[in-house]
Amino acid sequence: MAVERWSPESWRQRPIVQVPAYSDAAALDGVERELAGFPPLVFAGEARKLKRALGKVAAGEAFLLQGGDCAESFNEHSADNIRDFFRVFLQMAVVMTFAAASPVVKVGRIAGQFAKPRSSDFETQNGVQLPSYRGDIINDIAFDAAAREPDPRRQLKAYRQSAATLNLLRAFATGGYANLENAHRWMLGFVKDSPQSDRYQELADRITETLGFMRAIGLDPENHVELRQTDIYTSHEALLLGYEQALTRIDSTTGDHYATSGHMLWIGDRTRQPDHAHVEFARGVKNPIGFKCGPSLKPEGLIELLDILNPQNEAGRITLICRYGSDKVGDHLPALVRAVQREGRSVVWSVDPMHGNTITAGGYKTRPFDRIMSEIRSFFAIHRAEGTYAGGVHLEMTGKNVTECMGGARAISESDLSFSYDTSCDPRLNAEQSIEVAFLVAELLKAERQERGVRTVEAAE
Repeated sequence: MAVERWSPESWRQRPIVQVPAYSDAAALDGVERELAGFPPLVFAGEARKLKRALGKVAAGEAFLLQGGDCAESFNEHSADNIRDFFRVFLQMAVVMTFAAASPVVKVGRIAGQFAKPRSSDFETQNGVQLPSYRGDIINDIAFDAAAREPDPRRQLKAYRQSAATLNLLRAFATGGYANLENAHRWMLGFVKDSPQSDRYQELADRITETLGFMRAIGLDPENHVELRQTDIYTSHEALLLGYEQALTRIDSTTGDHYATSGHMLWIGDRTRQPDHAHVEFARGVKNPIGFKCGPSLKPEGLIELLDILNPQNEAGRITLICRYGSDKVGDHLPALVRAVQREGRSVVWSVDPMHGNTITAGGYKTRPFDRIMSEIRSFFAIHRAEGTYAGGVHLEMTGKNVTECMGGARAISESDLSFSYDTSCDPRLNAEQSIEVAFLVAELLKAERQERGVRTVEAAE
């Protein structure tokens, strides 16, 4: 079957869902033309480097840590918030890397994660119906008619905020803040006083001891850049396709199209229809692409999407982000894993233990921590049983001391949710809960590595 010709605007000829209805088409067109003249936020070479790193994850040689805000907020944009996110992200990666002896590919939901799909186009409060809040790049969370009107000029603010965030992340990653010798200093105040503090302190002491040994034999951060710098990549859901098209550029070195709004884009569970606009846009850009796999995705549908989005079966191109819920993952994931194995496809398998475990308690949307942990354990167990590699975790999290997910080391209860419930969309893990997840993943990775070692020895014998 002939493949239709792709262009950055070919998605406009396809059906589309989860997009706002802008009342001023001329203003929208003007914003998109203005964005098209702006510098890229990320570069093609960076996206290719991430794809190579994800290829190692697909081969079982590294692990993907992807996480960040449910939806970034214009009002919460500050150097302190970015620093706190980066710091807890580094803590998590160090826990996983050191405890599991596995390289960790760090991809933030940051510098572009402004748009959110919604289950309904409208929201009703006290008998008043208004358009749903779809993220700060589209409209405002305040419940009044003017605030909920989609405003295309918000895309310009999202671009500028993303650029500022990327600038600070790059400075943190390469300017010495990420130096492993700073592991003790990465401790957040509320982690120091938590039940997790002893575990982290012990790990930091071991890192310091290891670095001391490395210095003694001539390996130190001053002479080995990998000890004092790190790579961090950005990602977001490619929901607002006019914005994505405006920031799509042709790479001068290859002639390929890259989305320069972020290093990695993903397609949501609500927008992965194979003949619709979001899949059409994603198939033509050369960035790493993820898509959410929910209970409605059947094995044959998954293979169809892989045929469209990765016809060359390129390693590192596709990340499957599985979001089922702790009570459904065992019913749905094994069939997908078997289909991918049967067809010989190269993918990164990652678990999103957040979206399928959302409940309402005390009038708040929340996520029980034990269900999040349970889905992660089940995800690893299923891959172990199928002989495949559980390659990543995808989290909605923050560096702030929020009380949005129940449970964890501090045993946040229903009555605690109101203390610091700051999210504008979905509940996030706080820094302490995020580190607790990192320790669990590290233990699971370590067990997987040991089991692989045993299998290798047995095969050799």
